[in-house]
Amino acid sequence: MSVYVVRFMKDVLGQYGRQSEVCQSAIEIDAADENEAEERAKAKFCKQQALHHWSLHADRIQVRPADLPS
Repeated sequence: MSVYVVRFMKDVLGQYGRQSEVCQSAIEIDAADENEAEERAKAKFCKQQALHHWSLHADRIQVRPADLPS
């Protein structure tokens, strides 16, 4: 299994009406691949935030392999 960092990103309007991207949560997940990491992170995010669906607090998801020291 590999370790992935899954970020839940949200677009918000900042000062002067400018759009900004904000990370709502970053979760480290052990998974066989990126798809499994995304699905497991969605479930964890929903449980942490007491949500029925992750998209209520985020617009998109970023999945990247974790940069762990060797």
